[in-house]
Amino acid sequence: MGEKVVATRADLSDRQLYRRKLQSCLDALGRMLREERFDRPRAVMGLEIELNLADEQGLPVMRNAQVLSAIGSSDFQTELGQFNIEVNIAPHRLCGHVFEELREEIDTGLRYADRRAAEAGARIVMVGILPTLEHDHTGLDAMSHNQRYSLLSDQILAARGEDITLDIEGVEHLQLESITMVAEAAATSLQLHLQVTPERFSSVWNAAQALCGVQLALGANSPFLFGRELWRETRPVLFQQACDTRSAELKAQGVRPITWFGERWVDSAYDLFEENLKYFPALLPICDDEDPLKVLASGGVPRLAEMRLHNGTIYRWNRPVYDVSGGVPHLRVENRALPAGPTVADTLANAAFYYGLVRVLAEQSRPIWTRMPFERADENFRQAARYGIDAVLQWPRHGRAGRGGGLAAVPAVDLVLNELLPLAYQGLDEWGVEPADRDRYLGIIEQRCLRRVNGASWQSATFHRLREQFGMDRPAALAAMTRRYAEYMRAGEPVHTWPVG
Repeated sequence: MGEKVVATRADLSDRQLYRRKLQSCLDALGRMLREERFDRPRAVMGLEIELNLADEQGLPVMRNAQVLSAIGSSDFQTELGQFNIEVNIAPHRLCGHVFEELREEIDTGLRYADRRAAEAGARIVMVGILPTLEHDHTGLDAMSHNQRYSLLSDQILAARGEDITLDIEGVEHLQLESITMVAEAAATSLQLHLQVTPERFSSVWNAAQALCGVQLALGANSPFLFGRELWRETRPVLFQQACDTRSAELKAQGVRPITWFGERWVDSAYDLFEENLKYFPALLPICDDEDPLKVLASGGVPRLAEMRLHNGTIYRWNRPVYDVSGGVPHLRVENRALPAGPTVADTLANAAFYYGLVRVLAEQSRPIWTRMPFERADENFRQAARYGIDAVLQWPRHGRAGRGGGLAAVPAVDLVLNELLPLAYQGLDEWGVEPADRDRYLGIIEQRCLRRVNGASWQSATFHRLREQFGMDRPAALAAMTRRYAEYMRAGEPVHTWPVG
């Protein structure tokens, strides 16, 4: 979805041609997989971080075009809302001092961007959902000036045939009868990429799905939306409702939502791209002039533009990615479960935990996806989003055989401390990460668990202390909490060290 889209309304009407092109892309992908045309094994990772813009009072600023102009770097790009931007981090080899190198690179880049943003009257805040964002900030006039976004919004409403509503029951209850797609822009994410070979793709994807709930429990950082305290990580339910193409009747018929955890473990990357074609409407049916099968027949590498564009309109928490680099095609698993923030150190701790753990889980002799039903992984994800660091998850007991047998309910923090954190250490060792990097960033994960503190719990505790001890009303408490969050974020110490209030 990062590519610019230019289309006319006539283009958007030609769905039959688009479906044929999608099928042609899928056929080409299948042939490439059979003929082993993909890049050789590479331990390559990459990150994308979506960011919020706020003023010195902690309130949203609708100036992403001016901020991007002031920053003047192609690493920073537009996002859906005018209060958002995104930074793309160049791929790195997953070894050595990669996490310290990334810390220096990201920290330097964000500090520079923040200084330039200040010249445009904004500051950068790395948080899952900006706590001071209100419903009034998400009208169509707040959408970034990019044709892709307006086309996508039009198509979602056309497919749905009625207004988009929100109904989220959490600590408090939020109900809104009519919202725009810009409400989805409230959610900002950390996206972790890992290049994999076709042979390893399904194992890595299945492992990533299994640990999604654990990731979210540890990294929750989005407890407030439009002035209400909801889930500890409200992004998943917000995405599902704000981007829903289904009417009530289609939901009742079991039509799948475009924000989707999935419904099964897979055997190949092909399975996921095939599901995309089979289950989901073409929201941006824009055709490229490439014939992928002819390109393959001539010895070339197809772009598969329609398949890639369609894939970008489906919000999987672990998305399959087909890409071409240096004329060579490759596959990636893009992990999208985590929110942005709270700090660069926390972000890299989340990344280190993910990359270490996914390596070991993907290579176990008795993989977790043979011991846990897919539905339990889905439920873990929902429980983690709702309760964050206090979530209780279902996980296979040691020494019990059989799919679905021997599951136990275990607090997420105990699961991490007693079982998963040692595996993450092992995985980083197997990647060849330097012990100093490994210990620093996994140590942050350990302290979060021991203190039961993450971004969401800090935001909630600070908000309530400001209300109770200082008598602030709700907007004032949210703004004061956001200002303190931004101050601590810029200082850079991980969130488990932040004082409350």
